[in-house]
Amino acid sequence: MRKKADTLFNIVFADTIRKKVENLILVLAGFGFIIHLLFIFLKELNFISASDLNKELLNDPISAIYTPFSLILVYEVYLLLFYLPRSFTSCISKQFEIISLIVIRKIFKDIPLMDLNENWIVSEHNIELIVDLLGFLILFFLIFLFNKGTQKLSKKNITDPSLIRFISSKKIVSLSLLVVMSFMALNTMFEWIFNIYSNQAITQIDGLFFNKFFTLLILADVIILLISFRYTEEYSKLIRNTGFIISTILIRLSFSSSGYLTMILILTGVSFAYLILKIYNAIENPRTNLEA
Repeated sequence: MRKKADTLFNIVFADTIRKKVENLILVLAGFGFIIHLLFIFLKELNFISASDLNKELLNDPISAIYTPFSLILVYEVYLLLFYLPRSFTSCISKQFEIISLIVIRKIFKDIPLMDLNENWIVSEHNIELIVDLLGFLILFFLIFLFNKGTQKLSKKNITDPSLIRFISSKKIVSLSLLVVMSFMALNTMFEWIFNIYSNQAITQIDGLFFNKFFTLLILADVIILLISFRYTEEYSKLIRNTGFIISTILIRLSFSSSGYLTMILILTGVSFAYLILKIYNAIENPRTNLEA
């Protein structure tokens, strides 16, 4: 089964396939941007009406950036599944990149809705937008620190039979996630289209798909953690991986929150993962850290 998983993984995530998926996403992102702009102009010309469901996405041409960013996020999810068998750290780093893109997408959606009246500084929407902008800068810096910390991790020999079996097990998890998430993405798309036609409001449009995605990712991380018990008994590594799962849980909770708490949970999750990695590096490479 592991050999079949290795073969299928190499086919699904081959360099040529990844390049084709990337090109397809870029083409779809371009078309999506143009179509979104077209809907905005049709709304401005009163050819269509903006309901409560989609008025925030048809408010300004800047909002059209929301659509290509959504498609780029789908490609980032595909890449995350590619990185999943490599290591917990590379996977968690890709998760942070995804959440940062989600924050940027939300910012592009919220900028056209700014209140530019005389009392703009006391507007709740403006304050939340400023918090998101500052939070994104901190998030970007934390991701930089985290990626810098991953460079200090020791590289293991992939010829180790136990490590090869562990990687094969993670490939099975990755392929299973790909199948489930493909169905989830299609279900979310049809659900969103149905809500548009039935004029049902979506309170957390930024959490569409990604709410369920991070929930599923948490379960996958736990499965991988349980599998890792079979191949390693290192206390520091088990604690590190458990800490990364806690970080993912905090990010998942951010989709169920609103206002300032959303950014607080995201920054707390990324900060927690960075501190866990920092402590792990100090345990594994005490001399390097002392010299640094």
